[in-house]
Amino acid sequence: MSTTINRMRGGFLGRAIAVFGAAAAASAAVEAGRKPARRDLVTLGIDPAAFERH
Repeated sequence: MSTTINRMRGGFLGRAIAVFGAAAAASAAVEAGRKPARRDLVTLGIDPAAFERH
């Protein structure tokens, strides 16, 4: 494979792992009655300010 394809594939896998990890961390925080980390919410595409309103 070319370098460009390897980079795209690595970027996709890295992003997928980051999203999965952020989802797990946010879910655990909510289940424990805590506010999820801002970084996890941003990774998931959730506006942290909107999350605080609920």
